[in-house]
Amino acid sequence: MTYNELYQQIIKKHSFLCVGLDSDLELIPEHLKSSKNPIFEFNKAIIDATASYAVAYKPNTAFYEVEGIHGWDQLEMTIRYIRGIYPDIMVIADAKRGDIGNTAKQYAKAFFEKMNCDAVTVSPYMGRDSIEPFLEYGGKWSIVLALTSNNSAADFETNIIVNENNESGMDTQLYKNVIRKTMTWGSKENTMFVVGATRPESLKEIREICPDHFLLVPGVGKQGGSVEEVAKYGLNSNCGLLINSSRGIIFADRTHRFAQAAEKEARNLALKMELLLKNI
Repeated sequence: MTYNELYQQIIKKHSFLCVGLDSDLELIPEHLKSSKNPIFEFNKAIIDATASYAVAYKPNTAFYEVEGIHGWDQLEMTIRYIRGIYPDIMVIADAKRGDIGNTAKQYAKAFFEKMNCDAVTVSPYMGRDSIEPFLEYGGKWSIVLALTSNNSAADFETNIIVNENNESGMDTQLYKNVIRKTMTWGSKENTMFVVGATRPESLKEIREICPDHFLLVPGVGKQGGSVEEVAKYGLNSNCGLLINSSRGIIFADRTHRFAQAAEKEARNLALKMELLLKNI
């Protein structure tokens, strides 16, 4: 999926919603747990209920890997279903891969060739070697962890370091250096950055560094992030945002009406996004 194709989906749906498929087997409705492929059946219902509003789906691989080969099979089934029924919707593998050399190449091949994902979240900690193999695929995206929403992000991400690449010569925070450096490896066509929705005040500074890139923003909903606050500082002329909601949508209800509840939550977020898009 290209930059323009993603933008056109946003314009078409009046939404920049990404639905996180953090499909915890323990939390899905009880009536699905006896089925042969409970996670897939759950995902299928969620996808069908929210596809009118979502421009991206983001399965978190941890919730599939924990179930062993059966969980991984259901992840592949989920991706094939999206590809077959909703081919214009972006698929993001939230895998947070971050290794080097042949290992990174195999990760890229697994998600881009074998599983046909559009994007993968990656950790930049080991440097260019850990991301470059992903950038070699045309029409695919590396989504780089920059400023995350967890409390212990302060252990490293917001530490002040001497930024040798900063022309002002001033010290800066580590995550800003990560963004600046990563931008020299890729482009707005194949690189996004993860910025937590619980840190909207930082989006203004991030936009000054990367005005044209898309940002993947998790943390809306259960984690307390606000769509309005994120949009206030993060929107650009091409929208430039994918706001993710996971538990707030997929586990809005855990009865037989879970899909209807998910549809309602997705619609409510999309309606807010539609109003905000009118400002760009």
